[in-house]
Amino acid sequence: MILDFVSPIVFDKYLDNLINLALNEDIGSGDHTSLSCIPGNNIVEARQLVKDDGILAGVYLAERIFKFVDPSVKMKIFYQDGQRVKFGDISFTVSGPAQSILAVERLVLNFMQRLSGIATKTNYFVNKIRHTGVTLLDTRKTTPGLRLLEKWAVKIGGGNNHRIGLYDMILIKDNHVDYAGGVTNAVNLAKNYLKDKGLDLEIEIEIRDFNELDEVLQLSGIQRLLLDNFDIDNLKKAVSIVNHKIKTEASGGINEDNILNYAETGVDYISCGMLTNSVRSLDLSLKLFKF
Repeated sequence: MILDFVSPIVFDKYLDNLINLALNEDIGSGDHTSLSCIPGNNIVEARQLVKDDGILAGVYLAERIFKFVDPSVKMKIFYQDGQRVKFGDISFTVSGPAQSILAVERLVLNFMQRLSGIATKTNYFVNKIRHTGVTLLDTRKTTPGLRLLEKWAVKIGGGNNHRIGLYDMILIKDNHVDYAGGVTNAVNLAKNYLKDKGLDLEIEIEIRDFNELDEVLQLSGIQRLLLDNFDIDNLKKAVSIVNHKIKTEASGGINEDNILNYAETGVDYISCGMLTNSVRSLDLSLKLFKF
């Protein structure tokens, strides 16, 4: 499962660049521990052990890491990205030179534990609100340099992606409104900018109260309203006033305890930063066995 807004070729190139950066950071001039202790012809098998319950993510990346370091390494996959795993499962085995496998053991685990944690959290939220028809979105609250990876994990978990960055959508937030001199000015300036630049981007605007909501509903060219930090009652009221004229998105302070209440207000989207910025990694390990 690859991201909607990135082609498979671009995503693979991103992964290879990321792998190269991570290897340079970790291996540097060489894995001197393995090089000094283990003969180069020592062939082993390693098994990734699942020590937690959740949604597995990053198998595709793990396979790419092993092949990147040593094409002779062979991987046998038992659980694919997006599948549910439980304590005691073996997600995959990998066989090849011990030096090669040990060189990337921690890199594979670091990525997969983080991504599986994101996918697991996302899947929990998605299942909790599935019956409401609300679309669950991630945010830009991601680790710098790892955004595509973390948004990929959200997709694996069954969620959807919001904008990838500042370049693929106009999202007018409270600071923009204030600096532009109000809601109407901000929207008109954004529309003129898109026209002048020949850009075809959606416009979303954050509103903070019902006065701003009334003002926005008099304007054209807006595809989505961001109802940020509205409590449940006011969100329900705002959604009723909008009455499907524009898509609505709720955000701010949404967590596992209240997400269902927010979803049942009739809002179209819920964006949730905690999908990527405050998750517990899934516990995984890699154990070697000599042939």
